Amino acid sequence: MSDSSRRDFLKTSSAVAAFGTGLFTSVSARAFASGDDAVRVALVGCGGRGTGAAAQALSTKGKVKLVAMADAFRDQLDSSLNNIEKAVKSKEDSEVAVEEDKKFVGFDAYKKVMESDDVDLVILATPPGFRPIHFEYAVSQGKNVFMEKPVATDAEGVRKVIEAAKVAKEKDLKVGVGLQRRHQECYLDYIKKIHDGAVGDVRALRVYWNGGGVWEPRAGRADVKSEMEYQMRNWYYYNWLCGDHICEQHIHNLDVGNWIMSGIIPEDPENIWAQLPVKANGMGGREVRKDPRYGEIFDHHAVEYTFADGTVMMSQCRHIRNCWNSVTEHAHCNNGIVHLDNNPRNVSIERFDGSKERFKGENANPYQVEHDDLFAA
Repeated sequence: MSDSSRRDFLKTSSAVAAFGTGLFTSVSARAFASGDDAVRVALVGCGGRGTGAAAQALSTKGKVKLVAMADAFRDQLDSSLNNIEKAVKSKEDSEVAVEEDKKFVGFDAYKKVMESDDVDLVILATPPGFRPIHFEYAVSQGKNVFMEKPVATDAEGVRKVIEAAKVAKEKDLKVGVGLQRRHQECYLDYIKKIHDGAVGDVRALRVYWNGGGVWEPRAGRADVKSEMEYQMRNWYYYNWLCGDHICEQHIHNLDVGNWIMSGIIPEDPENIWAQLPVKANGMGGREVRKDPRYGEIFDHHAVEYTFADGTVMMSQCRHIRNCWNSVTEHAHCNNGIVHLDNNPRNVSIERFDGSKERFKGENANPYQVEHDDLFAA
């Protein structure tokens, strides 16, 4: 396509490009299971992110009630419930009402939650290796879903999620994914500028998640009952559960690059992969994570992705302390560079004529907004 025809295509689809809400469906929501006007929520996966997601769900506009919880380990469930109660105690329309018979523990706990007739929406926040199984079952039970990213850790899991998403649309269910940048005003605003051609054509992309790493392994093997429990409690360090930090964390930055290119490469209804990179060339390894307690994940990756139109996205993610840190995305265009950042104060356009434009909009918490958008749907 010529540059002008690309821009014309983008103008006709700007509403979709600007909304950027992932897997939301567009039809009206089903009636609430409880028969009243409260959205009744269940949490599957009671770690830190699940606890935060539940609190944010309970902080959306209107009446919301947490009615069920599930986790592999009872201590995590109890700790999560206590923290959720503290987080939302001042919100008038939220209610934490998880009775003892609605606290489910074990590998099949997710089924018991999803088979409950009084649940409207489930939050899926277990280690992502379980996400495809849980999402598929939630859809089969007719539940609306908020699921944390990443939605899978391997190709088989990705295919399972895609097929379940098709069924969710057929059932008029609402599905949201925890890619909060898709709901952040500075990203929506400046990626729309890129799509509208305000900085010229995109020539290259750079995306980073370079930092010092995450939490250290929390339990020794002698302190737990089995190797399975040890790996699940330290899930970030095992690829079957995490997908490595290129998948678990760097997904945010890679998604921004794909989001930018989705407004440039036309959508092909016959090929859902058409707007994604067609080639990848990369490397990675372990420079500091040499102790067996760090499982099997790498501590650095570098990949060059190539899109169908020849655009290259250069990608880095790293977990090594005392090095250069950056969690950002950058679009190199004909007339300047667009700098994107989770901190709105750092979002700007640096034009080659010497001028600079900075984002001056609102700074609403995108983790809250993603739930607001889902519950509004």
